[in-house]
Amino acid sequence: MLIPVLIIAGVLLLWLALSYNSLVSKRNAADKAFASIDAMAKKRYDLIPNLVSTVQNYMKHEKETLTQITEMRARATSGNISEEEKIDLDQKVSRAVSGIMVAVENYPDLKASTNFMQLQGALNEVEEQLSAARRFFNAAVTDLNNAVQMFPTNIVASMFNFKTRKLFEITEQERQNVDVKALFSS
Repeated sequence: MLIPVLIIAGVLLLWLALSYNSLVSKRNAADKAFASIDAMAKKRYDLIPNLVSTVQNYMKHEKETLTQITEMRARATSGNISEEEKIDLDQKVSRAVSGIMVAVENYPDLKASTNFMQLQGALNEVEEQLSAARRFFNAAVTDLNNAVQMFPTNIVASMFNFKTRKLFEITEQERQNVDVKALFSS
């Protein structure tokens, strides 16, 4: 009678340890994925002062937008913001930088500037890397969320207070088709 009880207890203990380790591994993967977004965002934030100084002389009418980008960059690099605020700020910076790139069409001298072209290429590369990092983050978070919510690992997750995470999603505004004609006429 004692041997079957010990075997069952051993199997349960092994399952508990494997489930716990799996959850820790998935949480660490999500943390690592978010850190890679942070690294790419930092790279983009490092490019922003160069972008602002390059376009400042040409784009006097977009001074307010440039000021907003500079303020968002300062806030993002302050280090005193939560994960959700970082995601929100990242989306706002993406929209603002995209707006600058569209506005450049109205400034042929700026568009022809070698410095600006190199900066634009660097920003495009960083945006692609950010996009890839966001996809990796969402895959890691989905994996973690599945483990936290699905039976039987949800039992271990609730025992050790593992929580689901929010996916990196675009805003409703970004889901709409871009009206290019309106962008160029403004």
